[in-house]
Amino acid sequence: MTGPATRLALLRARRQLERMEKGTSLLRRKREALVGELFHLAKPALSARAVISAEARAAYEALLEAYASEGQAGLRAWGWPDRDLRVDIRPLSVWGVPASTILDPPPVERTLGGRETPPPAVGPAAVAATDHFERLVDRLVSSAPREMLLQRLGLALSRTTRQVNMLEQRLTPALEQRLAEVRRRLDEREREEKVRLLRIKRRNA
Repeated sequence: MTGPATRLALLRARRQLERMEKGTSLLRRKREALVGELFHLAKPALSARAVISAEARAAYEALLEAYASEGQAGLRAWGWPDRDLRVDIRPLSVWGVPASTILDPPPVERTLGGRETPPPAVGPAAVAATDHFERLVDRLVSSAPREMLLQRLGLALSRTTRQVNMLEQRLTPALEQRLAEVRRRLDEREREEKVRLLRIKRRNA
């Protein structure tokens, strides 16, 4: 035990233990809330990942067919000019975890007219590949905020769990041990004082 075993030390240890227990309780509630939020987001995230994975496979298969029929030079020419996509992002917070959401994401998938490509100049394989990749980008943009939130919630849950474990398994037991040691020392001192006073009383009797 470090420090003197005094009534003041006992009072301070009790107050520290109370604050620690309140902090642990708050962290437990935060951990439960984070777990609930993760479960709430997990199912739609898994569904979106499955759709994205299937779309990516279809897109690259279509791209291989387009390469075979049009050649790299032809596809590169039809892909010009580059397209600039801009999104408006709004920051938000979920249980103290910083995140963001996309406001009114722009439509990515277009028609032939929207791509300003003359239909006779583009083969069906290139059109199919373009359709698949635009749908893929559309789904990636839509799912990006949720994926980022999932990642950050997972990190926050891991950090909160470590904090709870530190409080429950190390700090709180150490403080309880110190509190018990201070009580024991004070009780011993009180008993010794009673014995001393009893001896004085007998001597003066």
